[in-house]
Amino acid sequence: MSSRPHPFDRTDRSPWAQWWWTTDHVLLGVVAVLITLGVVLQFGTSPAAAAKLHKASQFYFAIRQCAFAVLGAGVVLAVSVLHPRGVRRVAFVVYIAAMIAMAALPFLGHNAKGATRWVEFAGFALQPSEFMKPALLVLVAWMFAEAQKGQIPGVRIAFCLYAAAAALLLIEPDIGQTVLITAAFGAAFWVAGVPIAWIIGLGATAVAGLGSTYFIFPHVHARLLTFLDTKAHEPGQVQHAADAIAAGKGFGRGPGEGVMKVQIPDMHTDFAYSAAAEEYGLWLSLLLIGLFALLVIRGLYRATKLVNPFEQVAAAGLFAMVGMQAFINIIVNLGLAPTKGMTLPFISYGGSSMLAMSLTVGMALALTRRQSGADTAEAGDPRTDDFD
Repeated sequence: MSSRPHPFDRTDRSPWAQWWWTTDHVLLGVVAVLITLGVVLQFGTSPAAAAKLHKASQFYFAIRQCAFAVLGAGVVLAVSVLHPRGVRRVAFVVYIAAMIAMAALPFLGHNAKGATRWVEFAGFALQPSEFMKPALLVLVAWMFAEAQKGQIPGVRIAFCLYAAAAALLLIEPDIGQTVLITAAFGAAFWVAGVPIAWIIGLGATAVAGLGSTYFIFPHVHARLLTFLDTKAHEPGQVQHAADAIAAGKGFGRGPGEGVMKVQIPDMHTDFAYSAAAEEYGLWLSLLLIGLFALLVIRGLYRATKLVNPFEQVAAAGLFAMVGMQAFINIIVNLGLAPTKGMTLPFISYGGSSMLAMSLTVGMALALTRRQSGADTAEAGDPRTDDFD
């Protein structure tokens, strides 16, 4: 009789078996559910979006979302296997590539709705800033960790990395993403234990900068006035989205029976949450909120258990960013904030959003994995037990 261990048995020392027993199964399961829900919900919004954009198939966007979901799942698995050193290397390459692409946008980018955020090739539109966000947070965490060793001016380098990214975002312009990376940068700042005076300074600068966008960028001025004008004759997208949520009530109109998606151009992207609420009701709305809350809370809990400064700050920053993006998207859908052009992670249609968020979660899972004794001995991290 062979004593060879069964696949994924605890005695199996193969790389994938070790990955399975060292990865947080709760986080992995939540991500899988969110990706699956994103595909299912696109089958409800795809026909209306395909008709507006004159696509040959009514399920054009749903089919593409299926392909994005498969690719995204592959990215999550491939990245989550990496050692923290590998996460840093990937982040460095992605950050450099994304920044080069963002710098080229004014010359090569595709302009839509007054912003130049996408590079188009072979029928696919890529948004470089989506990939820059997780890479920036990992590099910032790395610099904070190096600063604690006193060998390099890590905090100053981190600020330069953030400032360069924010500047390119403002050139596009993309105020929503600038707000998001600023908030996530501040969260990483806080976790890293940077002096409170620096945090207060960053907060004051961020508030002043956000306020100045009202006077500098005409589209920000127009969106805010539209949002505040409750007596407007024609309700905007935000009001239509809020009406869709209200129309869904407890159990929704039924799959595919939503009517607001005909009136909202971006129902399959920025307002996917409203589409889900209208067709499935309050229970699905609360389920989505609960899943994101579980992902963030569980992720931050895992981050607090890490002893390596880089891993702790990077993991906390990545999970916080996912939660912040979901929060911003949902409050826009509820009519509590003006439109930001920000997707709901894993739920909204879009290849850039799906792949970049998969990269984000893959990195976070890699950083919160239980490392083997050989790996942790070098990093000075005593974690060796497994997840049950």
